[in-house]
Amino acid sequence: MPSPHTKRHAHPLASRALFALLPLALLTAGTAQAQECERGALDAIYCDENGDMVADRPADEAQWADPDTLIFAYTPVEDPAIYSDIWQPFIDHLEKVTGRDVRFFAVQSNSAQVEAMRSGRLHIAGFSTGPTPFAVNLAGAVPFALMGSDDGRFGYTLQLYTHVDSGIDEVTDLKGKRVAHTSPTSNSGNQAPRALFPELGIVPDEDYEVVYSGSHDQSMLGVVARDYDAAPVASEVVERMAARGLYDPDDVRLLYESDSFPTTSYNYAHNLHPELVEKIEEAFFSFEFEGTELGEEFEGVEKFIPINYAEHWKVIRTIQNANGVEYTPDNLQ
Repeated sequence: MPSPHTKRHAHPLASRALFALLPLALLTAGTAQAQECERGALDAIYCDENGDMVADRPADEAQWADPDTLIFAYTPVEDPAIYSDIWQPFIDHLEKVTGRDVRFFAVQSNSAQVEAMRSGRLHIAGFSTGPTPFAVNLAGAVPFALMGSDDGRFGYTLQLYTHVDSGIDEVTDLKGKRVAHTSPTSNSGNQAPRALFPELGIVPDEDYEVVYSGSHDQSMLGVVARDYDAAPVASEVVERMAARGLYDPDDVRLLYESDSFPTTSYNYAHNLHPELVEKIEEAFFSFEFEGTELGEEFEGVEKFIPINYAEHWKVIRTIQNANGVEYTPDNLQ
């Protein structure tokens, strides 16, 4: 019999092998289940008859998923291997409340994570802010929770950093420079800068060269190493990096900070059995962060708080609409 650790944590190579099969599964699912119904921006395999902007649970109970083993994945914003142990206290709690085995999968990209939920291989997931609308519209993800404080506050900001010795003192000084964005779907790492920076007198791709680093931590480390002249990043990510000693805050200068955005959304797959969904939500909202590795990692977070996609992701959809974003698999890639 495998040990509990072996049971709950798939090897990263196994995870990559699993998700390598997903593009074919994605195509198959998309062509086999198209249906006529009200859906708004959702993909053709989903319906939204109640107008809440997320996929409805299938009307046919035979299509409800009720797996014995739940697959959970956290956003691949940073090195996913770090989070296997950090999430273990929550996974233990989720197993206890749901009565199911739970396995953590370390995904390597936003597209792999979205494809995994769409194909039915991923049941619960934390999606980054920018990719959340893609997960909702392409994968039938249903956002229901965010990390927050006891008084209900939550969120993070876009922060624009440069090296302390770069000679760049204002946003407009980025003209002619090389700036690291994270990935096309990232909110603070790409979409928000493209929507907000023109009002500050600088246009990405026109006034400065955009180089995609792949992640917020790589952008920040690149600024510290002076590989990039500057980088827009998520405040919550660089704060955790600083807390782990991955860079010295004295080596960088903050040029700009935006208003707050919603942080990582926690979602369940739209076709899960309603009784299982009830247990999943109970597990999230009853989890106590204090005294756990998760609580130490996400400083200032005290609990999961309930949210809904239509309301809490409006500002993100506005930013993406301003950038002409369409929720298609090609744009997710």
